[in-house]
Amino acid sequence: MSAPSALSHVPVMLDEVLAGLAPAPGDVMLDATFGAGGYSRALLAADCYVFAIDRDPVAVREGRALEAAFAGQFVMLPGLFSDMEALLGAHGVTALDGVVFDIGVSSMQLDDAARGFSFQADAPLDMRMSRAGESAADVVNRASQDQLADILRRYGEEPKARRIAMAIVAARAQKPIERTRELAELV
Repeated sequence: MSAPSALSHVPVMLDEVLAGLAPAPGDVMLDATFGAGGYSRALLAADCYVFAIDRDPVAVREGRALEAAFAGQFVMLPGLFSDMEALLGAHGVTALDGVVFDIGVSSMQLDDAARGFSFQADAPLDMRMSRAGESAADVVNRASQDQLADILRRYGEEPKARRIAMAIVAARAQKPIERTRELAELV
């Protein structure tokens, strides 16, 4: 049985991951970063039992549809992969035959302008995997110049981090930076 996906993302290293996992019918697998479900679907096609974790509400909705199509074989667990032991334990899972991690921002998040991960289109400056915690706008408008420079240097590997941080602080003194385009114009 195959469940259609509302999302269109094919994992780049699907063949390599499947070769490494060597899934067999009845294996219990964890897709620790469900995303659009490409790895989960491939493991289900190999007749595995699959547990999937994701914190992105869009991914969780996609997982719920897959859960309905593969009742008893697939379980969607909303949450963080760092909580996998507790999430799996709540379902009586104490051992796994394989685990997949596809770390980072997914193409579905980058392609959705409303998520604010991309500077390709003007959108609210969000950049959160889920709606929990501070948005990028919150950080950009509250962090000190030194904190901004550190973030840009550490996570963006930006050589002009100090100059950009100074421009952000000067711009936000005039009005809060709330959109991706406003931030992009400062860089």
